[in-house]
Amino acid sequence: MSFVPNRLEEQQLSLFDPLTTMTEREKKFLDRSWARYFAEFIFPKIDEIPYAVLYSDKDSRPNTPVNVQIGALLIKELTNLSDDELLESLMFDIRFQYALHTTSFAEQPLSDRTLSRFRARCAAYETEHGVDLFHGTITSLSSEMAELMRIDSSLKRMDSLMVASNIKRMGRLELLYTCVANLAKEMAKTHGIPEHLRHYTEADDRNRVIYHNHSEETSAKIDTVLKDAATLKELCGSDYDDSSSYQLLLRVLKEQAVQKEDGTYRLRTKEDGGMDASILQNPADPDATYREKAGRQHRGYVANVIEASGRNGSIIEDYQYEQNVHSDSQFLKETLDGMEKQAEAATIVTDGAYSGVQNEEMAAEKMCALSPRTLQAGKPRTSWLILNSARMAAMSSDAPAGMNRKAAAITRRLASAPFPSKRASARTAHIKNNAILKYSNV
Repeated sequence: MSFVPNRLEEQQLSLFDPLTTMTEREKKFLDRSWARYFAEFIFPKIDEIPYAVLYSDKDSRPNTPVNVQIGALLIKELTNLSDDELLESLMFDIRFQYALHTTSFAEQPLSDRTLSRFRARCAAYETEHGVDLFHGTITSLSSEMAELMRIDSSLKRMDSLMVASNIKRMGRLELLYTCVANLAKEMAKTHGIPEHLRHYTEADDRNRVIYHNHSEETSAKIDTVLKDAATLKELCGSDYDDSSSYQLLLRVLKEQAVQKEDGTYRLRTKEDGGMDASILQNPADPDATYREKAGRQHRGYVANVIEASGRNGSIIEDYQYEQNVHSDSQFLKETLDGMEKQAEAATIVTDGAYSGVQNEEMAAEKMCALSPRTLQAGKPRTSWLILNSARMAAMSSDAPAGMNRKAAAITRRLASAPFPSKRASARTAHIKNNAILKYSNV
């Protein structure tokens, strides 16, 4: 499939375009709807070129227009629809066609698999190259909309939120057993396994080992699982170096066990050390980490959101997403490192976790002032173009679990976040004025 840009200036109006048969009353209602603003201010700003890397450079069947796919994902989140509901709306609702400039298409360009395949391509590209294509799209659209909404970007708010991984909390026995069972099942399908390990491939074995278990039996069962793990490790050799199940087994043995002189393993204790928040929590999500914050336990990730706030509303300018061992202070340092020196004094409103002498010095070099205060909530934000940041990148069954977690959590936070009340606006204006005075001689 080759990349072909969908240039609006080259689109031809069809003789059977439904817009030409609408009554004046219908056109009036369409102009008042969200579709007009999306069609005029958002859709034309979607840059398709960065996504050309997802397609072949050889002549072949052209791709589904990238701006239509991205626009559809945005609308999907703005209207809180599933993929199937979005597809039905696009086929039968003129507002969706108008917003995506597809009213003249003989047939709507999306199918029931189009969006899931597009997300899968983007996820695979990010995994291989470390580039989040959606992030660039969101930040560029936010910049365009901030200018359209006349939002003063010199006043920013930064906050983080914990993103829970959709994984089960596992004890050490269950964690070790799961890694051994996953590898045993994989080996049974290819090279085969010894008879005494075949029980790991049976459907009821997990219940027998994990749930039908008395507390006094746990230590003996862990020893047995560790012994079986050592056997599987020896059988694998170098044949399974590319297997994720094998690599997870090696990891869990390194983190949870200590190898004795005779080659066998025993459970790692507190005295042995080496067990920190980065150890494997669940094989279903190897990247999830553990963190305690405000007296609560969290397993998963953390997102950092940067929001420009003003009298005309607020909009998300940027976001970051890391393992939850990533601190607020680290997020701020990375943001400041990537920030150019501001032409005018800017203020970043944060909570106390972002503060610190080093961070304040870094901010001063960029003509920024850190204000460790909280903007008080006024009425809920009414800006319809929050875009819900990363949520558009996921929410499909075939998307990576990490993208789904990131999407859902950031959306919930952004959808409920307040913008400043008049009292808060006055206070933040005072903060900004102090910052200007403070850095006027820099």
